[in-house]
Amino acid sequence: MTAVGSGPEVAASAPSSAAQAPSRGWFTALLRRLHFFAGLLVGPFILIAALSGALYAITPTLESTLYAHELTAASNAPAVPLAEQIAAAEEYVGGGATPVAVRPAPTGGGTTRVMFADETLPESTTRAIFVDPATTEIRGDLPAYGTSGALPLRHWISDLHRSLHLGEIGRWYSELAASWLGIVALAGLGLWISRFVRSRRGRRDLLRPNRGHTGYRRLSGWHSAVGIWVVVGALFLSATGITWSAYAGANVSDLRTLVGEGTPALTTTLDGTATAGDHAHHGGDHATGAPSADPATFDAVWTAAREVNVNSGDLEIRPPASEGKAWVVQEIHRSFPTEVDAVAIDGSTLQVTDRVDFADYPLLAKLSRWGVDLHMGTMFGLANQLVLFALAIGIATLVVLGYAMWWKRRPTAQTGAPARGVLRHAPWWGTAAVLVAAVAIGLVLPLVGYTLAAFVVIDALLGWRARRVQGSPSRGR
Repeated sequence: MTAVGSGPEVAASAPSSAAQAPSRGWFTALLRRLHFFAGLLVGPFILIAALSGALYAITPTLESTLYAHELTAASNAPAVPLAEQIAAAEEYVGGGATPVAVRPAPTGGGTTRVMFADETLPESTTRAIFVDPATTEIRGDLPAYGTSGALPLRHWISDLHRSLHLGEIGRWYSELAASWLGIVALAGLGLWISRFVRSRRGRRDLLRPNRGHTGYRRLSGWHSAVGIWVVVGALFLSATGITWSAYAGANVSDLRTLVGEGTPALTTTLDGTATAGDHAHHGGDHATGAPSADPATFDAVWTAAREVNVNSGDLEIRPPASEGKAWVVQEIHRSFPTEVDAVAIDGSTLQVTDRVDFADYPLLAKLSRWGVDLHMGTMFGLANQLVLFALAIGIATLVVLGYAMWWKRRPTAQTGAPARGVLRHAPWWGTAAVLVAAVAIGLVLPLVGYTLAAFVVIDALLGWRARRVQGSPSRGR
């Protein structure tokens, strides 16, 4: 429904046709049933995720335009010491506030972002003061979300994409969409391959729509052609979206840790007993409060970090969140080449107590980092954003086309979804393989397991109702 379709494969068929299905075609029939039924029921969630994701994909560009005043300095003169910039921000905020993080201006013409904890703001949100690094002029005052530093527009769209602004319960929708997107896409790909192998004359129509077709065939042609061009991207978005979902994401993280491919953590306590956490969805957490930090120490810590390995323009400096903690200097450059090295520094001695280099990440940790950044549209800048936008619109188009195809051949007394009961015609090993795969997928992707069980129950009830209608003595009078 929401992935690669297959013309006649999603066409209506009489319920009795299952009894006539050849045993050798049971797997294609299963894919057809799965693609149709899952797409029909989960399509709305995938549609919302695709449209909100398309909007999110272009938010970095929208953000740089909307907040140009805050992000751009009025002068290109050399920057004054970071301590003076921080002092100006502290004076502006007042009340003896001290920053929980500072992001020095990454390039000439940019502003320094000095972030403060603010109890009036939502969780994981800081108050960001934008300072001209040459003149210490305050250029803006905005809330910023988590480690991504998202400003209000991007944060609002991110929360829409992530949870529909419904909090943790809303996250179920995005996890459901991400989990089922990959399954529906794979089922659709299998149907497309089946048609391609069987077809001789119409193979070209499977790659681009035949404008001579009308009605259902026209819709099916567009569904198949669009689907095959976006299927790889859909699988990518599904896989990367799952990594930061609430339940499946935790399973993926546990699996990576089990095989020794977790993201290396930076030790932040001076006695070496605690570590910093992994990334979070579209952001993360900053400390909600911190001991008083001398602004001059920011300059000293920054200098010490540059002498080690944190030497990119995009970085964040965090003072200790509590006594006994180290300062942290973290690269936040998420476009290619990735620069996310980090060091922990003892503020009293300026000695490096721990370091984590991206070059030393395990392969799966690197792939996870790259996948997240590609998914968020930061890896390759505007080009990345435009590709994501087109991909998301393509997925949304598939959902709409799928429903249009269903409406053309919507269920009636004798016609409807592809025939049920296909496993009755499968060999014993095929049935066993399907059951094992279903259980395994349900364990890794819990929301898929729950909804798949619900689909089976609903399908069984629909089959029971159809048999009752067929067997009614009054039928046909």
